[in-house]
Amino acid sequence: MTQDVINLTVDDVKRAQTTLETYRQGKVNLDRRIIENEKWYRLRHWETFSGDRSRRHPSSAWLFNAIANKHADAMDNYPEPNVLPRAADDKPAAEALSDILPVVLDRNDYERVYSNAWWQKLKSGTSVKGIFWNPRKLNGLGDIEIQNIDPLNLFWEPGISNIEASPNLFHVSLADARRLKARFPDCDIPVGDTGLVKQYQYDDTVDTTDKVTVVDWYYKRLRDDGTTVLHFCKFVGETILFASENMPEFLESGWYRHGRYPFVFDVLFPVAGSPCGFGQIDVNKDTQEQIDKMNQAIVENTIIVSKKRRIVNTSALSINPADLTDITKDVIPAAGSIDESNFKELASDPLPSICVSVLNNKIEEIKETSGNRDFSQGGTSAGVTAASAIAALMEAGSKLSRDMIKGAYRAFTQECYLVIELIRQFYDAPRTFRITGKETAFVTFDNAMLKEKHAVMFGQPYSYEPVFDIQVVPQKKSPFSKVSQNELAKEFFQMGFFNPQLADQALACIDMMDFDGKDLITANIQKNSTMYQTLLSMQQRLTKMAAVIDRQNGTTLYDQLTGTSSENTAPKTPKTLKKETPDRVEQARETARGVTQPK
Repeated sequence: MTQDVINLTVDDVKRAQTTLETYRQGKVNLDRRIIENEKWYRLRHWETFSGDRSRRHPSSAWLFNAIANKHADAMDNYPEPNVLPRAADDKPAAEALSDILPVVLDRNDYERVYSNAWWQKLKSGTSVKGIFWNPRKLNGLGDIEIQNIDPLNLFWEPGISNIEASPNLFHVSLADARRLKARFPDCDIPVGDTGLVKQYQYDDTVDTTDKVTVVDWYYKRLRDDGTTVLHFCKFVGETILFASENMPEFLESGWYRHGRYPFVFDVLFPVAGSPCGFGQIDVNKDTQEQIDKMNQAIVENTIIVSKKRRIVNTSALSINPADLTDITKDVIPAAGSIDESNFKELASDPLPSICVSVLNNKIEEIKETSGNRDFSQGGTSAGVTAASAIAALMEAGSKLSRDMIKGAYRAFTQECYLVIELIRQFYDAPRTFRITGKETAFVTFDNAMLKEKHAVMFGQPYSYEPVFDIQVVPQKKSPFSKVSQNELAKEFFQMGFFNPQLADQALACIDMMDFDGKDLITANIQKNSTMYQTLLSMQQRLTKMAAVIDRQNGTTLYDQLTGTSSENTAPKTPKTLKKETPDRVEQARETARGVTQPK
């Protein structure tokens, strides 16, 4: 690394602020869309319309219902990591990581993080999770921290699709000035919000008087050998609170040795030239707007038609118009003659039926475009009553949800890789993990098995670090998934798949199938077949031994085992043996007949 970038100075922070402002200007439209989508999610989208504010503003929840159902599908398939080794000698480390990763996620309340990320992903099209090392956790021992990151608070180079292509990445947040001064007592911290962080429209009044804008600046430096390292700087205004480049232990390796930004983007519907995408609200808000405006017209027309209105000629009739609208008055006084010339009821025509048809068509449109059909919610339609047909339609209708979930699994895989890299870098001290399963076990683990290894290949020494693959396994939280799995097991039982005599046919059939737990079922059928063949072999040996014993001792063990007489199959007993024990043989046979024959 060149010597002119060893120390980070205030001039570097000033240049970073200029870069941050450039990034912020390039992200204005995205921030505006995210804030507007939050209003749609909270059913406050009438605030985004132009028109008369005094009219009724009905807000139907068709779009919200689509978002809620997709979120429910995601949580029914909550992911679990399974770590696989790429080399045979790394298998113990992979097995340990498979047990430890779920514990690390659970300690960070990852289910809540995963849930909030899905809400953000469905609303704005992008969710971001941060995987950090927090040296203050566990009383200073340090541990991994996983957080939801608001896309409004992140800034990157405009025009890129992969966040790793950005030379700088800024995370901006508001912090309490007093707490920050207590944490960094030697730093001069300016008080006051600079307005860098965009705000949602909150129900509460947010006071930013005693808040300061903290900027986490992640940037990449180029080494002389062409590789890059990731450095980190935290600053407020022009005051540097922390800089990894100014610390000797991080100068060459960088803040995170894996060299990647500690943020994972999970995109719903991707767009070109941006690491962010668009979500369900962007796709369906126009249809939702048309539904609500038609609902507004129908509701207003219904009220007008159901309410009687009158036209009164005030010059020919002296009557108080307020008395006509007061239904509590039984007598309404009037001066002068009352006839059709000075008193007339105002009739209102109801809307034609085609308006309701158009409204229903729009409702069906938003169901189609959001993939939220009735079958996806467990409903049925006319003509479909069979349970198998309903299950098939529900499974086919969930293909959009399955595609969204696969995208979330890809992001989850990257998160697990970052967690493993942080374990490799920072878990120098042993830690204890409680592993729950069939039996609860306590496992002590550190990064010794993940450290760099040395070997010799073709007479040349080389070094390498263990590399793993992540396989995501969904939890079976969905009742439909559990019922389907149980029905499949019952079908296998009814078809005789677990009959060891049909093992060859069952294995040939299962080999052409694809379902969860296929390897386990195949192994069990093979195990049953092996046990059955072993049992047959043992029975053959026992019958042969019984025939020999019968010839020597005159017993009937062979008859008891096979149900047939051994006289026709076994060699004749010598006459000397028959003469010596005729009474004992007959007595044994009578006893065996009494035991085996029904009374």
